[in-house]
Amino acid sequence: MRKNDRDKFVRLATKRVNAALKAIQLIGNLSNRSNYDYGDEDVQKIFKALQEELNTSRKKFDLAQKRQTGNLFSFD
Repeated sequence: MRKNDRDKFVRLATKRVNAALKAIQLIGNLSNRSNYDYGDEDVQKIFKALQEELNTSRKKFDLAQKRQTGNLFSFD
């Protein structure tokens, strides 16, 4: 991997992961029942959506890794 590609990945990943963590923290702030009215179904929908998106992102990384290493058949 070229150094520029690595530097770009680290820079963008750091920025994007920190933004995602901040957004998740803000979602957690919605748990304050004195300020917000919500039900268990609402909470389930939020976390289902977040988990599905995490799973989709993880699959993209897994697929990229599989493409890089090849997908050869083996009984091992």
